[in-house]
Amino acid sequence: MDKMVNIAILGSTGSIGRSCLEVIEKLSHRFRVLGLAAGRNTGLLEKQVERFKPEIVSVERKEEAEALKEKFKGSSLRVTYSQEGAEEVAGLNENDTVVSAITGISGLRPTLAALKAGKKIALANKESMVVAGPLIQKKVREFGSQIIPVDSEHSGVFQCLAKEKLENVRKVILTASGGPFFRSSSQEMMNITPEEALNHPRWKMGRKVTIDSATLMNKGLELIEARWLFGLEPGKLGMLIHPQSIVHSLVEMNDGSVLAQLSPTDMKIPIQYALTYPERENALLPSLDLTQVRSLEFFEPDMDKFPLLKLARLALEEGASLPVALNAANEVAVASFLKKEISFVEIAEVVSEAVESHKKREISDLDDIFSVDRETRLMTQNIIKKRT
Repeated sequence: MDKMVNIAILGSTGSIGRSCLEVIEKLSHRFRVLGLAAGRNTGLLEKQVERFKPEIVSVERKEEAEALKEKFKGSSLRVTYSQEGAEEVAGLNENDTVVSAITGISGLRPTLAALKAGKKIALANKESMVVAGPLIQKKVREFGSQIIPVDSEHSGVFQCLAKEKLENVRKVILTASGGPFFRSSSQEMMNITPEEALNHPRWKMGRKVTIDSATLMNKGLELIEARWLFGLEPGKLGMLIHPQSIVHSLVEMNDGSVLAQLSPTDMKIPIQYALTYPERENALLPSLDLTQVRSLEFFEPDMDKFPLLKLARLALEEGASLPVALNAANEVAVASFLKKEISFVEIAEVVSEAVESHKKREISDLDDIFSVDRETRLMTQNIIKKRT
């Protein structure tokens, strides 16, 4: 590749954003950082600006934007803010690739802005595909953009399916580490603290994603995401607990063959693949040493112990507005748990009550999505208030 690739990172101060910048730093002969969008962690953003010298940055609020302007006074850096600022960073004409790594539904509009600009999207914001999968795929076709998944499981499926026809796929299986409580009893899970839930045994992730991994909601959302990423019917999607996190996904073909993607437990590997696709670069990490892997275990998930996975399966199969309501209720409940307003087991109870109270309806556009999102958030907040 001779041409330098311009990259914008949405969510640059988060876990994926930081790992992405590590990859770019190692591959500086290929990539240039054009824009960064972040939330309120302006201290880290300042360091990123000094190191990578982007042309434009966006932050969450006007106050942070004014402080950044003052910090880089006299430079050519453009500073903007709010949702519109992130969309501006995503849709820049000079962008070649946009890394969508803003957590939650907040990443939807910037992702759509990048799609409408015809960009290659390295997608780490699973919630966008969960709540707006059909709309996103419509925009991909309409504007000639491209989505390469960053989640390790979806990256594995993407690689396994590279030269396969979908009609020959019998089943796609995503794996989950099981989180920190896979081997805990239901009784032991009654008194889990946020600190314990954030102590993931395998992956280093953001706070919200880490809690989702502990409840297995993360895997439920990934099943819905896979439905739209790969155009697969719900019956062809499954998941298994794999504590070693070495096999990231499996694809069973109609001839009985099972394809698997294995790699070390580090997000920089799928990030690098998404950025360099359709090419591959030399590894930045040590090779996977299978002689050091004592065992590869696989287990069926316990739906009674992890009820959010069962609820996500229902949303996957019923579709319409249900995934939107599921995602909104979960975002509110997880935030409440992290603030110690509800217990760990109450996350599932609150989300279940909100989803069961939701009146399913068809989704036709972006306004429908955000309408369902707003009403579900309000409903979930009221459910939590009654409990506390």
